[in-house]
Amino acid sequence: QVQLEESGGGSVQASGSLRLSCTVSGWTASTYCMGWFRQAPEMGREGVATIDSNGHTNYDGSVRGRFTISQDNAKNTLYLQMDNLKPEDTAMYYCAARPRYYCPYDAFSPSGRTTFAYWGQGTQVTVSS
Repeated sequence: QVQLEESGGGSVQASGSLRLSCTVSGWTASTYCMGWFRQAPEMGREGVATIDSNGHTNYDGSVRGRFTISQDNAKNTLYLQMDNLKPEDTAMYYCAARPRYYCPYDAFSPSGRTTFAYWGQGTQVTVSS
């Protein structure tokens, strides 16, 4: 059974940094797409960043240049380094996995999100001004 568990959330002041981690267990797919998504209160879930098994990355425009997605295959862990945080980054952050396929071109769209089969429970990030 595939399981994803996020950690590393917390409260930080604007311009601060946090690093989120997502530990994956229960799979051995050599081809995959993994991503970070977030959902603010009363808002829809939105894509933040994706990375595939070849190391190709993609970012939403609102975080490009501030966030970095990476992975440590030896530790089965996905990371999201978040720098220069802004109050509008406040949200619950989720990691998601799409084993056996590369990232869809529309990974950040509502339809693209449905192609991610596995999701974690989320970790809260709160940025104060």
